[in-house]
Amino acid sequence: MKKILFSSLLLLIFSARVSAQSLTPELLGRIEAKQQSHPSDKVIRNALAAGDALNLAVNHSNQGEMDTYFNYSVPNKGITDQKSSGRCWMFSGLNVLRSQMIRKYNLPAMEFSEVYLFFYDQLEKANLFLQAIIDTRTKPMDDKTVEWLFKNPLSDGGTFTGIADLTAKYGVVPAGLMPETFASNNTRRFSSLVKRKLREDGMLLRKAGKKEDLQKMKEEMLSEIYHMLTLGYGEPVKSFKWAPKDSDGKYVSEPKEYTPKEFYAEFLGNDLQNDYIMLMNDPTHEYWKTYEIEYDRHTYDGHNWFYLNLPIDDIKEMAIASIKDSTMMYFSCDVDKELDRTRGLLDLENYDYGSIFGVKFGMSKEERIRTFDSGSTHAMTLKAVRIENEKPVMWEVENSWGASSGYKGHFIMTDEWFNEYMFRLVVEKKYAPEKVLKAYEQKPTMLPCWDPMFAAEE
Repeated sequence: MKKILFSSLLLLIFSARVSAQSLTPELLGRIEAKQQSHPSDKVIRNALAAGDALNLAVNHSNQGEMDTYFNYSVPNKGITDQKSSGRCWMFSGLNVLRSQMIRKYNLPAMEFSEVYLFFYDQLEKANLFLQAIIDTRTKPMDDKTVEWLFKNPLSDGGTFTGIADLTAKYGVVPAGLMPETFASNNTRRFSSLVKRKLREDGMLLRKAGKKEDLQKMKEEMLSEIYHMLTLGYGEPVKSFKWAPKDSDGKYVSEPKEYTPKEFYAEFLGNDLQNDYIMLMNDPTHEYWKTYEIEYDRHTYDGHNWFYLNLPIDDIKEMAIASIKDSTMMYFSCDVDKELDRTRGLLDLENYDYGSIFGVKFGMSKEERIRTFDSGSTHAMTLKAVRIENEKPVMWEVENSWGASSGYKGHFIMTDEWFNEYMFRLVVEKKYAPEKVLKAYEQKPTMLPCWDPMFAAEE
C-alpha cells in the first residue's frame, strides 16, 4: 500500500513538473487565446512573407539628407577593400600607418600589401596552434582549452596586437609588390582547407609517442602549411627597390633596395608594441582594470591581446585629442547593428523592429554582451568627429569595403550609436592622460579565450 502511495506521489510530482515546464496543450491554448488580431497584422505578415524585416523596419522619418559635416577630420587618400575576407583588423591597422606615411612624405597615395603580412599571420597562427596542442597534449580532448583550440586552429580575424607583432617581425611592403589573390580576397574556402590540415596535424601530435619527436614533427607540418600558403597567397617578398613618387608619378628620389623590415624602419618606424595602448568599453568587466586574453595572439612568441577597460567618456576624450592632432586610430565595433548600408549611417533611429512585432527590444549594452547578442565584429579607422557645445555628436570612420560602400567608403555614426556599439580603440600614448597611463601598467586579469566579449571577435 505504501509503495502504491509513493508511486502515485511521484506521478503527481512528475505531472506537475511537466505541466509547469513543458509546452503542454493547455499552455499552448492559453498562449493562443492571448493573441489579438489587429487589422495591420495581415499587411505585416504579407510584407514579411515577401521580404526582409529590415526593409519593413526602416524609419522613414530618419531618411532625410545625411549631415556629413565634421569640424575635426584627418585627411585620407583612397579607400581600401578587404573583399570577402575577415582581414578588417589588418586593413584598419595598415590604414593608420599609411595615413601617417602619406602625411609625412606628402604622397598622392599609398597602400601596403595586406596579403604580404597576411601570409605571415597565417603561418604564425599555424605555429601557435600546433605548439599549443603540444603544450596541452596531456589534457583530455574535452578540456575547454583543448576544445577551443581545435574549434579555432586558424582565423583571418585579429586585433591591433597582431599588427604590432607582425610588423615588428616582418615589416611591410608596398601593395604593388605583392598583389592580392583570389584566395586572399575570398578566404573562406582556402582557410577551411588549411584549418582541416591543422586539425589533422594536431591529432597526430597528440598521438605521438616520443616527446622528443614533437618539434621535428611540427617543423614538417609547418613546411606543408607554408607550401599551401605560397600556392594560395604567393611567395612573400624578401627584398625590393622602391622610392616615393609625386602626384605626376615621377620618382622624387633614386630607388633604393630594402628588406620589408628596413622599409618599415625608414618610412614608418612606429613602435606599435610600446607607444600605443588598447582601450575597451566592456560593461561586463570592471572599469579601470587591465585584462589579457589567453591564447588570443597572432604569434607564439608575441603578445596576448591586452587592454585597459574604461568608461566610454574617457575613451572619447583620447579619441578627440588624436583626431584634433590629425592622427587616425584603430577602432572596432558591432558594425551590423542599426546599420544603413546604403547611406553608410550607424544610427539608433535607423530601424524600428519593435513596432513591427509589437514587442520591446530593450537590453542594455552589458546584457547584449553577456547573452552573445553583441560584440566587436569589425575594425575600421576612426578619422573625424563633430563637436557641438563641447560634446561629440557625430563620428566618422574610414572603412575597408571599397569606395562604393556606405558614404564614399566611409561610415558616419551618431554619438548615441557610438555609446552602445563601440568597443575598442587604439591610441598613441601621448594622447592619454597620466591617470590612464598609470592604470595601463597594472598586472592584468587573465580572461579565457571563450569569454562572451570575444565570441564575435573580428
